Amino acid sequence: MEFALARVIHVLAVVLWIGGVAMVTTVLLPAVKRLKVPEERVEFFEKLEARFAWQSRITTLLAGLSGFYMLHVIGWERLILPGYWWLHAMIGVWLLFTLMLFVFEPLFLHRWFHQRAIKAPEATFRLIQTMHWILLGISLITIAGAVAGSHGWLWW
Repeated sequence: MEFALARVIHVLAVVLWIGGVAMVTTVLLPAVKRLKVPEERVEFFEKLEARFAWQSRITTLLAGLSGFYMLHVIGWERLILPGYWWLHAMIGVWLLFTLMLFVFEPLFLHRWFHQRAIKAPEATFRLIQTMHWILLGISLITIAGAVAGSHGWLWW
């Protein structure tokens, strides 16, 4: 029963978290690019994304807690089996986002982007877009691998 609840929490958290990243990447960033002049884009984007950042922090935390609980129940030894590469990918994506949301952004990334946007607004906005597309791409590959792998398609 607890494992099923952990899986439900995990899937819902990932849907809200990565779904939000997809919305920001494919809808919000292109809209900001069309609606704002280069000097206003990064600041406007940061204002809009600030609300999503809290959703991301909460859902990332829930995904991590539920994911590590499930891994503990099914056995950590799966991490040494090559067919379970997607577990490593999930942990890697989770760790990357967790560091970005809880460490890098509050400590220096927010300030660095703001200072860079003053000097080079167009290039800074392109960098933000590129980073979001890379993060979304890695996340979608990981989700595809996790769904396939957790349903028996281990590829070797």
